Amino acid sequence: MKPTGGYFELETSPGKEYHPNLIRLNTGRNCLEYILRIGKYSKVYIPYYTCDVILEPFKKLDINYSFYHIDQQFEPIIDFEMHKDEALLYTNYFGLKGQTVERLAGKNLNLIIDNAQAFFDRPLKGIDTFYSPRKFFGLPDGGYLATTIELKDKLETDRSVDRFSHLLKRIEFGPEEGYQDFLDNDSSLIDQPIKRMSALTNKLLSSIDYKTIAAKRRKNFELLHSQLMKHNEIDINLHPGAVPMVYPFYSSKPGLREYLIQNKIYVATYWSNILDWTKREQWENKLAQNLIPLPIDQRYGNPDMFKIIELIERFD
Repeated sequence: MKPTGGYFELETSPGKEYHPNLIRLNTGRNCLEYILRIGKYSKVYIPYYTCDVILEPFKKLDINYSFYHIDQQFEPIIDFEMHKDEALLYTNYFGLKGQTVERLAGKNLNLIIDNAQAFFDRPLKGIDTFYSPRKFFGLPDGGYLATTIELKDKLETDRSVDRFSHLLKRIEFGPEEGYQDFLDNDSSLIDQPIKRMSALTNKLLSSIDYKTIAAKRRKNFELLHSQLMKHNEIDINLHPGAVPMVYPFYSSKPGLREYLIQNKIYVATYWSNILDWTKREQWENKLAQNLIPLPIDQRYGNPDMFKIIELIERFD
């Protein structure tokens, strides 16, 4: 029987998920493992410009992989021959490469799309696609998967109750106090078995105002781009309908990342493992050194964007 009365649970707003028809799993990388299990590929081509956690399911399943390069427009350089039992993994970088995804989907190849940075892009019919919603929202875990074949395995449902300390500490004390908990939470997701998304994460994903968030992200991106495009050393475009994760700002001037962090603009490095994977003169190596993902998410508005602009112009 459904319980009635007693103490209150965490209050969330009633609503609907953005991807209600996709498979709900516990992490994005486990969505990839799910794809690899059903695909039974002999080999998968992976971009050099990616996070090393992407390799976790390949190592777990003992599946061969090779790296490929991207060009300065983040397009894949397919200068290799693919066999019928091989696949290409492509990342929808920053949520800005949806048109490239559509173009690749029209080719005769086995395609896997990493939409971890493109939560708002709908999956294309017949294309295996995975998402990591915690890169866009305050969540402890969770992943979405679009695929045409389902595993026959009976999956346990995950529990997320012990993964909230970094989210709560950020509210109470600020990002600095909760940062170690954030790192600990990331570590706790390593080598997790494939599970169904927890009821708690699912509940949170059903209480998000997706329309407002998408509009805020686009507005913040457009403001930064209008002021920073003259300083940005790469060409980027926000296509109609795209909802970006960050504003990718490339500057070859040393020290800018550290300068922004000193001024409490907390920007990540995408991704330090690439420095070991590539040579210094290669484009992906330069991206890892010089690309700065500026925050444009739903927590911020015009004053925050102008602060970023002012800091960059002052440094410039």
